[in-house]
Amino acid sequence: MSGSDLNVRSGVRRLSAGLRFAALGVAVAALTACAAQQQPNADDATLERVAYRHNGPPALTLYTMINNRTGKGAHTSLMVNASERVIFDPAGSFYADVVPERDDVLFGITPGVEKAYRGSHARSTHHVVVQRLEVTPEQAQRAYQLVRANGRVPGAFCANATASILKQVPGFEGLNVTFYPGNLSEQFGALPGVTTERYRENDSADLQEGLAKNNAALNAGG
Repeated sequence: MSGSDLNVRSGVRRLSAGLRFAALGVAVAALTACAAQQQPNADDATLERVAYRHNGPPALTLYTMINNRTGKGAHTSLMVNASERVIFDPAGSFYADVVPERDDVLFGITPGVEKAYRGSHARSTHHVVVQRLEVTPEQAQRAYQLVRANGRVPGAFCANATASILKQVPGFEGLNVTFYPGNLSEQFGALPGVTTERYRENDSADLQEGLAKNNAALNAGG
């Protein structure tokens, strides 16, 4: 093989590697919305005090925060109604004084807290796709165990972590693991029995303002 051929092949390999690196960088940059300062872990007594069991059927609810301008997914989270109702909010931004957190799992998800969670993310720049699927008690409890055991999630891994957990729940093995919230939402929405709604608000684009407003409402008993 001539020296010129070797140089050409070497150049192609470098170009291919560079393109792959650039594509990865674009993907990570697109997903930095699901990266937030992490809250301290609550102790066992606090979690036991706020534990809430919703009286509805066992269910999994996938939340996907969508950028209104681009139509792309910005964040993924999963509410699990099992022996108690929790929200797995991997690398999420939500906080409230009355909602303790441990390892990216939010506890005490009463109807008021669930409304505040949706409302904090829905604003003039984003809306929330809410996809709910009733499941068996065994499926719900398995999902609950998995989110409790998962641990904290790095920024930009929200959809990846959620898809990885769902794939371990019996009946969800066919889901593909992805880094993209929109892709996971499409897959989940194609499952039989899923109901989908889009939740919108037109308040400030500043997420922190929404979080503060809903925190105040919850503190006031709203």
